[in-house]
Order: sequence, then structure tokens, then C-alpha cells
Amino acid sequence: MAMELLDFYSFVRTVLDAVEAVGIEYMIGGGVAIAAWGEGRSTQDLDLIVYLEEKDLEPLSKEFWDRGMAVPPDIMHNLIADTRSDLAINAIHGYSGFKAELFPLRRGDTLRQSALKRRREVELPPPLGKVYVHSPEDLILYKLLYYSISHQTKHVRDIKSILARIDNLDIPYIEHWATQRNLMKYWEEISERA
Repeated sequence: MAMELLDFYSFVRTVLDAVEAVGIEYMIGGGVAIAAWGEGRSTQDLDLIVYLEEKDLEPLSKEFWDRGMAVPPDIMHNLIADTRSDLAINAIHGYSGFKAELFPLRRGDTLRQSALKRRREVELPPPLGKVYVHSPEDLILYKLLYYSISHQTKHVRDIKSILARIDNLDIPYIEHWATQRNLMKYWEEISERA
């Protein structure tokens, strides 16, 4: 098990190395993805959407273990199988304390399925390099969703920063999913003020 103290972005690269070593389809969300489309801000955790199959659990667990994170395959299996809520698989680096929340693609989650198909490969500063992130439209949708739950203003700031930097957003796509997920009132309120 690796016993090194990492800075946050080295931790992100470490998690991605583990996921990529197993060949798992992923995309970054949350504060790290905002750096690709909006105004960067500090964050202390990594949100990662992953397409995990049963055959991936044991190898991924080993890859995490080799990098200083204990994520048993049976825990991953149980969290994926629990469809009552959107529970994340937590991978915490034992020596740095940084956390990655892996959100597995679950059967029936049509928004996340759509988002994974629309992911974008971008170049982020070292040590990250080329990585897959949410499209700006899907990142806005998830920020709207989290804002509707928590009313944390950081989500509004993130959406406004994307709207300020990206000119050619697919607005019909955003409005389609915002309508599907009962988020239109938040979208209209935030986009009018942006």
C-alpha cells in the first residue's frame, strides 16, 4: 500500500490511474469539472461517475489498495445494488484524507446514462492531463439538481461561471432534462440572473 502524502490534484490523478488501469469508463463531475468549463474553485473531494460491472470490482479494489485506499469489492457491490438512493462509493486516501466519491451508473438512471455518452475529453493542468469530464450542459444539470436539494450558493456560482464562459451551450438539451427532473424553475431563475 502506498504511504505518501499527496496534494489534492495528485490524489485525483491517483484515483484516475486506478480507474484507468481497470479500463473503467468514467467522467469527472463537481468542482474539478468546473475548472474545465467555468471559474475554478477550491474543492477537497472528487466526484467521479463510473460505469462499473461486476467483473471490475475485484480488480478496482486491488488498484485502490495499491494506491493507499481500502475499498472492498463487497462494499462496492452492495452500494451498486442499493437503488433506494444515489449512494456513492467512497475511496479515501489513508495518508492524505482526500476523498473520491464514485457514483456508479445504475440501471434506469437515464440522465446519468445520457451524461456518460456526452462526456468530453479535456486537457487539465498537470498532474491531471487528458481526462474525461461532464459536458458543460450535464454539469449545469447536476448543479441544478444539487442546488434543488441543498440550496448551496456554490452551485449557483458554478452554473453562472459556465454560462459566462461557454457561448454555444445546447439550451434545448438543458431545458429537456430540467423539465424531466422538475428543475426548470431553478434553471429559469439562475439563467435569467446570469
